[in-house]
Amino acid sequence: MNESQKTNELQQIGKQLMNLELAWGTAGNISSRNDENSFYITKSGTKLGDLGDNDFVLVPNEMDNKKPSKEYNMHKAIYDNRSEMNAVIHCAPFYSTLISCSSLELTNNTFVEAMYYLEKVVNIPYKHPGSLELAKEVEKKVTEANVFILENHGILVCDVNMKEALMSVETLEFAAKMLITAKNSNIEMDYLTDDVVRDFLNNAGYKSRREWY
Repeated sequence: MNESQKTNELQQIGKQLMNLELAWGTAGNISSRNDENSFYITKSGTKLGDLGDNDFVLVPNEMDNKKPSKEYNMHKAIYDNRSEMNAVIHCAPFYSTLISCSSLELTNNTFVEAMYYLEKVVNIPYKHPGSLELAKEVEKKVTEANVFILENHGILVCDVNMKEALMSVETLEFAAKMLITAKNSNIEMDYLTDDVVRDFLNNAGYKSRREWY
């Protein structure tokens, strides 16, 4: 895709995130790989549901006077260490963020889509948004999963394209809502065993099994 196609896709993803109530206000940022050394990311202070053609910054680009999202180092940690990743979504959906602010553990062993799209969920300890410390924490665990809970902050998802990344965000929020609803309703969850999950991931045939480092 050329620059126009990539930024247009980011605009559409931003609208979908807002329409699906997965994003709100100016919380969150999204990016798309340009090449092996650069990526497009939303500009600082933008609202994901109302992104204009001028609301993206190519990082790095010393000629661009626009200020990228302060979270760009977190995105860079993914692109630098996962060559197959072409899309990153960081947002703060209500239920997923509630999980990030609690001791609840969100797992992938509840239903089919959770196994398929979440596969593995890794927690990132709290560091201030936009800090190099946060980017370093992401870098430490970036090869362990595609889905991350940023403690007391929100979520971070990466994938080979925006379609897959968005679906993982939707699945994560659905799983979080289901877990919290069950807790509030005193419903005892029946979790699938590790053997069942492993068999599904290895043999279901929906997509190639990821080999986590």
